[in-house]
Amino acid sequence: MSDLEQQYAQEAFDSNWVAPLGPNVDAFEHEFCDRVGAKHALALSSGTAAIHLALILAGVERDDEVLVSTLTFSASVNPVIYQGARPVLIDSERASWNLDPALVVEIIERKIRQGKLPKAIIPVHLYGQSADLDPILGICQRYGIPVIEDAAEALGATYKGRIPGTLGWAGIFSFNGNKIITTSGGGMLVSEDADFVAHARKLATQARDPAPHYQHSEIGYNYRLSNVLAGIGRGQLRVLDERVTTKRRIFDYYRQALGDLSGIRFMPEAPWGRSTRWLTVITVDPEQFGATREDIRLALETENIESRPVWKPMHLQPVFADCEVIGGAVSERLFRDGLCLPSGSSLTENDLERIVDVIKACAR
Repeated sequence: MSDLEQQYAQEAFDSNWVAPLGPNVDAFEHEFCDRVGAKHALALSSGTAAIHLALILAGVERDDEVLVSTLTFSASVNPVIYQGARPVLIDSERASWNLDPALVVEIIERKIRQGKLPKAIIPVHLYGQSADLDPILGICQRYGIPVIEDAAEALGATYKGRIPGTLGWAGIFSFNGNKIITTSGGGMLVSEDADFVAHARKLATQARDPAPHYQHSEIGYNYRLSNVLAGIGRGQLRVLDERVTTKRRIFDYYRQALGDLSGIRFMPEAPWGRSTRWLTVITVDPEQFGATREDIRLALETENIESRPVWKPMHLQPVFADCEVIGGAVSERLFRDGLCLPSGSSLTENDLERIVDVIKACAR
């Protein structure tokens, strides 16, 4: 946090706008649009809320099928279940660890032959890097399948000079406490479709009809962002470029310090874009390195340093065990061997040296 976040939050207190909605919310939506190049934005309580609203307005209903990345956090998939729909979990490709476009094309064409057109697709932009969107957008446009981009982890990234999260029918961003910028908790839904965002805004505010009394003609939700938190977001948005620079510098430090170790490899940066390196992620070949990913994690934990495995694929989660899965070997290998290293933008060089020393001590 800096003085700017405190200034905007203080303005909310000084003006007594502390409840949901208010000047900071309006300004945050407009400033976010300017930053990412979106036409319309809706500030919400979470990225999960944004996905849920997008699915509702895409017409996703009970027993519909929604294609989703399997290598992700459960928040990408949970809203599909909220709607009573069925996630179809799709494996990653190796260039970016994101949704495999070839598998997307294959499953869509197979579903069409079966007479079961998927109702939507949620590609996830993982760990600060865009998925390869053009092939996905191409086949989805051909068959009228809404693309809901989960860019929760990729604010500040690029895809062929464009901004992930703004290229599909809807895009979602997260400002949770661990994201590259934060409002403590919050999210943003963006779209080029003004009517879509206007309807989502109504649903997010308990779907209150325009009447002098309280009247509701559809089910609504309490999903709006507070004016105080939006003030924090306005300040954070101004340091986004600085945060991306810091994250990439942290990645470069790790790569220079660990890149020559046998058996250590870093998440690749795909040729189609620029990653924010939101998290620095490695894979560990235990035969070459002399220790497993879990050995390294536990060694770091002994020194009170937190690291985490790569996301456990959704098709391996007990709660999604009955879902259809397409592929799975790539994401399973990444989960087995992958480790997310400490990547906070406040890390000092002494912190990084300490982390690297523990990892090196694990080597054969």
